[in-house]
Amino acid sequence: MTAQEKLIKKNSEGKIICVGLDTDKNKIPKHLMSSSNPILEFNKAIIESTSEFAAAYKINFAFYEREGSVGFNNISETIRFIPDDILIIADAKRGDISNTSQMYASAVYDYFRCDAVTINPYMGFDSVNPFLDRKDKINFILALTSNPGADDFEKLRLSDGSFLFQAVIEKVKRWNINQNCGIVFGATKTEELSENFKLFENLPVLFPGVGAQGGSLEEVVKVFRKNSRLNLLINSSRGIIYKDNSKEFAVSAKNEIIRLNRSVKSILDM
Repeated sequence: MTAQEKLIKKNSEGKIICVGLDTDKNKIPKHLMSSSNPILEFNKAIIESTSEFAAAYKINFAFYEREGSVGFNNISETIRFIPDDILIIADAKRGDISNTSQMYASAVYDYFRCDAVTINPYMGFDSVNPFLDRKDKINFILALTSNPGADDFEKLRLSDGSFLFQAVIEKVKRWNINQNCGIVFGATKTEELSENFKLFENLPVLFPGVGAQGGSLEEVVKVFRKNSRLNLLINSSRGIIYKDNSKEFAVSAKNEIIRLNRSVKSILDM
C-alpha cells in the first residue's frame, strides 16, 4: 500500500489524528525506567493503545538521534510496532545539496522504510528532488510552521506583495508531478489557513502545533469542513503521549485520541 493510499484510507474512515512520538526519557513514567529499554517499552504501549484510532505516527528523529546507535535502533524497532496500514512519517526536516539529499532519502525510505518525511525546501529544487523521485511516498514540505520564529523568514514579503510561504506552496504544486507532495502548515496559524486554503488545491496537509503549542484542532477541522475537503493530518504529540504519567499512561493516551476523534466527528457531522 502506498503512502497516498494509506492516507486516503484513514481519512475516508474519518481519522485525521497523527500521534507524534517525541519520546523523551525525562518525561516518560518513572516506573518504566527499570526496563532494559524504557523508550521502546513506552512507544510500544502507546502504539498498541492508539493504533486502532490513529491515522498516522510521526517519529521525531531528533529525540532518538541524541541517543546515538541506541536511538537509531529504537526508531527501527518502533516502526515494527506500527500496523502496515498506518502512515509512518519521519519528522526529520531534511533538505541539502542533491547528493546529500539522495542519501537522506535512502536512509528514510530504504533503511527505515518510512512512508513520508518532512522536508525543508529552502535550498531549492535540487535539494528536494531525490525525495520527489519516490512516487509511492508523501513528502511534507515546510510552508508555514507553528513556531513563533516562522515570522522571521516564512512570512517575509516578496516584491510582488506575497509572502515567502505562499511562494513555497506555489512551487510545491509545480513539483507535485508524481502526486507525492504535501505541505506542513502550523495549526497555530488559523487565520492564514482560512485565507490561503484555496492555494493548497489538492495537496495533503500536515498540521503540527495542536495542544501544547496552542493550535486548535476544532478550528482546523472547521476550515476543511467548510471547503468540503478531507485530506489532512493533525499531529498531537505531548497532548496524547504525556496525557498521564502514571502506570495507566497508555489507557489515558487511548482515551485522549478517542476524545480527539469524537471532536473531529462532531464538527464534520455539523
